Amino acid sequence: MTEGLQPFLSDAVAVLRAPTQVWSRADGEIGAGAIDGVFHGDTRFVRATRVRYGTDAATHAPEWISRSAGSASDVRFEALLRRLDDRTPDPKIRLTRRRVVVDGRMMEEFTLVSHLEEEVGLVLEVAVTPDATPIQEVKSGARPAAAVERTLAGDAVELTAGAASMRLRAPGGEVTASGDDLVLTWHVTCPPRAAATVSWHVDLDDPSLVVRGTARQVDWALQARGGDPRLNRWLRQALDDLDALRLTLPGSPDEFFAAGAPWFFTLFGRDSLWAARLFLSVDPGMAASTLRVLGRLQGSTADPATAEEPGKIAHELRAGTLTMPGEGISLPPLYYGTVDATPLWVTLLSEAHEAGMPEADVRDLLPAMHDALDWILASANADGFLDYVDETGHGLSNQGWKDSGDSIQWRDGTLADGPIALSEVQGYAYEAVVRAADLLDALDEEGSGRLRTWAAELRTRFRERFWVTTPEGRYPAIALDRDGRAVDTLTSNAGHLLGTGILDPEEERAVADLLTGTSMTSGFGLRTMSTDAGGYWPLSYHGGSVWAHDTAIVARGMARAGLVDHARVLVDGMLNAAEAFAYRVPELHAGDAASDVSVPAPYPAACRPQAWSAAAAVVCHEIVTLNR
Repeated sequence: MTEGLQPFLSDAVAVLRAPTQVWSRADGEIGAGAIDGVFHGDTRFVRATRVRYGTDAATHAPEWISRSAGSASDVRFEALLRRLDDRTPDPKIRLTRRRVVVDGRMMEEFTLVSHLEEEVGLVLEVAVTPDATPIQEVKSGARPAAAVERTLAGDAVELTAGAASMRLRAPGGEVTASGDDLVLTWHVTCPPRAAATVSWHVDLDDPSLVVRGTARQVDWALQARGGDPRLNRWLRQALDDLDALRLTLPGSPDEFFAAGAPWFFTLFGRDSLWAARLFLSVDPGMAASTLRVLGRLQGSTADPATAEEPGKIAHELRAGTLTMPGEGISLPPLYYGTVDATPLWVTLLSEAHEAGMPEADVRDLLPAMHDALDWILASANADGFLDYVDETGHGLSNQGWKDSGDSIQWRDGTLADGPIALSEVQGYAYEAVVRAADLLDALDEEGSGRLRTWAAELRTRFRERFWVTTPEGRYPAIALDRDGRAVDTLTSNAGHLLGTGILDPEEERAVADLLTGTSMTSGFGLRTMSTDAGGYWPLSYHGGSVWAHDTAIVARGMARAGLVDHARVLVDGMLNAAEAFAYRVPELHAGDAASDVSVPAPYPAACRPQAWSAAAAVVCHEIVTLNR
């Protein structure tokens, strides 16, 4: 384990039911990887486990041979116990370790199955190392000592770390302390040709949590008929992961998608909205509930410390201040530093109405929509565009979806100076205002005229200011910098304009042609930045990597613009990536070309599963089934 580096997640096994998750190695053991542990909310409660067995003392490690998942929340690991076996070649004693996660609880069940003619007796031992490390410290690669108090009582132990607590039980077994570890021991007797089972579990509690898990499980069904068989495999995994990523706020039945495991088991404005929007054809109810959750947190006052403004939709909700070690970022518990969540909220409300959201529920949100529209129209800068700048010095320097500090680059690789006006945000704003006008007309409400006038003027300004011509062609710049200059790098941001209405059909086709060219399309999805750009690197977070949701948004826009053949090029790439990552597509991966590698390189610490990456499978299904 390397200290001080963000952990790789690609080779780890996750079992989850938000806000609880367990990460381990492929054999089920916890502790060999930097991410390994039992987590609840933003705390790791267990950082290591070790299974041993023997006849008189637990001295042997099982030989772990396979793993299978019943769902995102239920995984089995299989082992052989050949040191108890007879001398024939066939293994006759197996051990199944079943791990199940629900909100606030992790359970492991060990089942010994024997094919021997005689009774088998053994000692089974599980060593558990408690922990209380904040998840952001785990992400940074730090390994601080976590103070945990414990009280043993028979087959149970109570552990506390501040207000957080864990109760561990091993029914039928014995719990003892050994240094930092708790040792769970069972004396197991298995009859001839029979099975015997023991189990242990932990109940986890953190009263500071601002999110809650969901009591019900759902079984969303979506079947692609004919075509590429990989799509159904991805859909099954994606829908299962999305079910496990559902959260609510305390005291509210309204659900939303947590952004992703392991780092983002919370509400994000942009992420939760996009996940619900991509998922709209499966369950419009998720869009409606997400809108209500964010509407209740909508900004009502001006506060530079949190970036709150009247009408603005929040970016992120946490239990406490979020500090990112080594990055100079410290975000308040409720942070509003996002420029795109507000127009995305308005657009989703309109789309949810079209998808069947009850009119009464839509009308309940009209005051929030008017406040959001006021924010959009009032936030335009002197040039008439929506822009952003961090006023605190410790917030996010970039506040679009590409929110890393180096994401807005000139073609030569130098960074653009803010305030920054992103191209896709102008498209989002245009679409939001036009859709809001349509919604007001559909509901016989007043106010659509001024909205359409503003949108038309924005469309004209955009065409005059954002288009650039470089050796790669003519396309919308990624942004305008503080001096109003068009930042000329070709990026995937231009693809987010497709289907918004801010481009005309000829412009949309020109953008689609460029984005499906070899400099942007890797064969595993759409690169965030062109290979011809000076700052391009396939493992740059936002400067050459591939994000499934980004690719899906662009493909969706292509299809809405009538460019279905272009969209299917991106769908083919997403299916290649899904297959490469065993159908649990990560947050992002390297922008390696499929002509050079059979599997794209994973990115360190990339969430897996990620809500909007999973929802990308739904977009692929929609595009594949078009005109069939």
